Amino acid sequence: MSNSDARTIAGFGYEWSRFTQRELEAAERRELFERYFANFPWASLPENGGVGADIGCGSGRWAMLVAPRVARLHLIDASAEALEVARLNLAGIENADFHLASVDSLPFPDESLDFAFSLGVLHHLPDTAAAIRAIAAKLKRGAPFLIYLYYAFDNRPLWYRATWQLSNLLRLGIARLPGPLRYGLSQLFAGVVYFPLARLGRLLDRYHRLPANWPLSYYRDASFYVMRTDALDRFGTRLERRFTRAEIAAMLESAGFENVSFSDSPPYWCAVAIKRESPAQA
Repeated sequence: MSNSDARTIAGFGYEWSRFTQRELEAAERRELFERYFANFPWASLPENGGVGADIGCGSGRWAMLVAPRVARLHLIDASAEALEVARLNLAGIENADFHLASVDSLPFPDESLDFAFSLGVLHHLPDTAAAIRAIAAKLKRGAPFLIYLYYAFDNRPLWYRATWQLSNLLRLGIARLPGPLRYGLSQLFAGVVYFPLARLGRLLDRYHRLPANWPLSYYRDASFYVMRTDALDRFGTRLERRFTRAEIAAMLESAGFENVSFSDSPPYWCAVAIKRESPAQA
């Protein structure tokens, strides 16, 4: 069976068609990019940047900043609608290739990639661990892999986790509604929940009064466009899994990676791992 969920894929096609990311300001895109790639070992890549893959590229918003730094970048997504958005966003970038494929049918020979990254994708698959193993098989030994998986709030207090559980009940219902209803409700939440909490967090931060676990503080300096995008991503996605830092490290190590390094700043959890040089160690 394919390691994918057709309704989740369709949902992301709808999301990226709604939020193509062309309205995202270049400076904010760069800032978000640097958060995800904070620990990525660019200096370890081949002199020309090498050949890599964006697994689950979506709109191509991160590939737009990676492609100019490498020799060739492959963008892979299981949604034809998302891939078309990515093509438009990377129009004119000649070293980008596009592939309609799922993670269990990656169109590369084994041990052929110099690097790979998958940001906010693999937690939407039925078997995240199997997806990591599939990606590992395509990487050369010693190649880095950057992954971002939703965290299980393992660094948050009990009340924070309980609040999320309540919001998750809403997601489970909203994600099963028709596209226009999913969109409308997500935008309502962006306006009446995300924006007020985020902007109040910014005000508290300005006066050095921001509590450590202020809800949605990650968005305190974000544009409303980012909030709207992420609200649809959060409440419009049918299949979502969350992992602790320890679980992510264990999946990476089991797939043949070592030297797992986590970013200590949000978004959580972002990790870089290196494919083991020796197959005997895997």
